Amino acid sequence: MPKNDNEESIDIKRCEWSKSDPLYIKYHDEEWGKEVTDDRTLFEFLVLESAQAGLSWLTILKRRDAYRNAFLDFNVEKVANMTEADVEYLVTDSGIIRHRGKIEATITNAQHFLEIQKEFGNFRNYLKTFLPEGKPIVNHWKTMNEIPTSTPLSETISKDMKKRGFKFFGPVICYAYLQALGYVNDHVEDCSFKYHV
Repeated sequence: MPKNDNEESIDIKRCEWSKSDPLYIKYHDEEWGKEVTDDRTLFEFLVLESAQAGLSWLTILKRRDAYRNAFLDFNVEKVANMTEADVEYLVTDSGIIRHRGKIEATITNAQHFLEIQKEFGNFRNYLKTFLPEGKPIVNHWKTMNEIPTSTPLSETISKDMKKRGFKFFGPVICYAYLQALGYVNDHVEDCSFKYHV
């Protein structure tokens, strides 16, 4: 006998962190842990994760559209060319986190992002140099408590990016970035979305 919609939804299992808000559920089901291949999205998550430093991810997700507007649809070339006048305007934009240091860092991070693109062909190629055989890491956690907040991998990438001039991108933010991009798959084992790539 086929299941109705309600019965089918009961069978869906998700990582515990995603259940507290509908926005989290949508993000978890549709994006988190899915491998990102295009540099525009890689830059978008770099902007958003850097903005998150010291805040909750939900705080940033709620402002995602405002960040898209503020930072020119995450066009890295345009953001890299933003000026001090743009910074002065953005610190008055209530839609985003009005932290001057983070806003300025977004612009300089865009400039460094372009440098990496020039050196490696694209930002994805750069990140893949840190991954084993250039492939995403799939972890096999049974509970959320097992998932680390940073790893030697995120420390290595963060250190290299810091050396290249990136700001607001420490090992914890870097690890969240890798999870968001699907370069580290940290869905727990019984999550219905673990192998959705």
